[in-house]
Formats: sequence, C-alpha cells, structure tokens
Amino acid sequence: MTLLIIIIALALIFDFINGFHDAANSIATIVSTKVLTPFQAVVWAAFFNLLAFWLFELNIADTISKTVKTDAIDLWVVLAGLLGAVFWNLLTWWYGIPSSSSHTLIGGFAGAAIAHAGFGIVNTSVIIKVTIFIVLAPVIGMLLSFIITALIQWLCRNFHPGKAEIWFKRGQLVSSALFSLGHGGNDAQKVMGLIGAAVLVYLNTHNLHIDDVPAWLHVTMNEVAGKKKLHLPEWIPLACYSAIALGTMSGGWRIVKTMGTKITKVTPIEGVAAETAGAAMLFMADALKVPVSTTHTITGSIIGVGLAKRTSAVRWGVTVNLLWAWILTIPVSALVGAIAYFVFKLFV
Repeated sequence: MTLLIIIIALALIFDFINGFHDAANSIATIVSTKVLTPFQAVVWAAFFNLLAFWLFELNIADTISKTVKTDAIDLWVVLAGLLGAVFWNLLTWWYGIPSSSSHTLIGGFAGAAIAHAGFGIVNTSVIIKVTIFIVLAPVIGMLLSFIITALIQWLCRNFHPGKAEIWFKRGQLVSSALFSLGHGGNDAQKVMGLIGAAVLVYLNTHNLHIDDVPAWLHVTMNEVAGKKKLHLPEWIPLACYSAIALGTMSGGWRIVKTMGTKITKVTPIEGVAAETAGAAMLFMADALKVPVSTTHTITGSIIGVGLAKRTSAVRWGVTVNLLWAWILTIPVSALVGAIAYFVFKLFV
C-alpha cells in the first residue's frame, strides 16, 4: 500500500509539473499580445483547466490505462515509468523546450514495462495511435489555424484595424479559455489513467477483490458496449484536475517566451485563430479517445498563423529544434524509465 501511495503522490506531482510545463500552451499567445498580464493569464487558464473536471468524460484516461497490460506488470514498473516522465519534463522545461508531457508519460510507462517483461507487454495499437497523432496533431492544428486566419482576414477586410484589434483582444479571452478547457480535459486525464492502472496492478499483484479494499481504491474495468472501460472513484479526477490547475497557476515562463515570441510574432487576430484551432483539435482528440500533445497542437497552430502571413514569418530554426525534442521525447523517457526499473530491481 505504501508504494501505491508514493506512486499516486508522484503522479499528482507530475500533473503539477505538467501544469507549469504546459502553461505556455494556454497562455503564451494571450500574454504575448498583452491581452492579459502573466498573472491574470495563468489564473484564467487554471480556472478553465479545473472546469474541465465537470465537462469531460474519461476517454483519454481509459486509453492511457491500456498502454501496457496491467495484469503482467508490478508497481515498480509504474514508479519507474513516472520517474522517466518527470525527468524529461523537468529537463525540457529547464531549457525552455515545449515538449509533450503526454508522450513522455507514455514513453516512460512503456519503457519500464518493456524492461520488466519485453515488447509483448505493450499494447501496440495504443502506441501506434499515439505515434500517428504526433504527426497529425500539429499538422491539423497548422491547417486549421491557417484556414481560420485567412477566413478572419477576409471577413474583416473592411474593418478599421484598430477596432478589429480591440474586438479580437476580447475574443482571445474566449479562445484561450477553450484551449485551456481542452488542455485540462486532455492532459489531466493522462495521469488519471496512470493512477487507475497503478491501482489495478495493486489489486492484481495482491490478488484482491474490489470489495477487499477501501472505497477510495474502487477502480474497475467495466464492460460497456462490448468494450472494457475504466471507472475511477471521483477523488482521482478531482485531484488530477486540481494538480494541473495549481501547476498552471505557478507559470512556466521559460516556455512562454519560446511559444509566444520565438516561433512567430502573434497579433490578437492570429492569437484567436491559433487558440481556436488548437482547441478544436483537442476536443476532436478527446472524442476519438486519442491522447495528443497540447504542445504539438498549439505549436502547429502558431506556425499556421505565421504561414498565413508569409513563409519567412516563421522562425524555422526554432521550429527544427522543437521537432528534435518531439522526436526524442518517447525514446528518451522510455530509456530513463527502463534504467530506473533496472535500478529498482537491484535493490528490491
């Protein structure tokens, strides 16, 4: 039980780190366009991160819990995977690189599981789906934001630029709120899925029935329409949403600078387009039960608004550096997760 509680605590710490690491996703454009001060922006984003608790079903959590076969691992695998994820998240935050908290969690979890029992323990269908959307999420975000930017510019072609900017500054409050909702609904659920998987592993390894443990551990895989669906006690979603909201309120200014100013200069009109496109992609991903990266999504959306101006408006050198971080996220976090697992096994 002690190890399970440590894992749950570390998972919530990861969610907190995810909040300040990915705060830039929600607030970078609204801060760079000076619609809100940095403090106002993080409070605004945190509120909508938490509001997602009441608005989203646990589609993403269900997918994450099935990344590996929970009946064939132990709690040391989950702990090692979390450590791999925390390591990569903190490293990329330190260097101001907006990498994916989603993919580092999946990579760390899968890497530790492979170290435990080989590649057969990983549900390849989940990994393939996630890998496909590493490419699709930013591309779809880029295309949507390009189209939305072009449409807005055409609709507002006869508007006075000053008046249009005032209206779109107000519009950014709505678009950033929608993106923060999508961020909370997508990212907090990934940790819920991991906590759910940890509890299922605990029940399996101790041969416990659901009735043999306290109500707060009543995690089940229920049969719904011929498919197994994760069911969690209410405290898990509430704790995860709260942790990511608190993390968001703590900021993440290193990455805000990269997202808000280094990729391309963003105006209020373009901020609305980028955030709206990013939010649409996140809501779509939730409907498809695909854990996508909010970082990749908003980065693609910001590139899209830059391309709507001209190709040279995008700082491609910065973009290439981000791309390398995206490519390395899953393998590096998987490697760290595997190493952590081997270290644990030396002493346990």
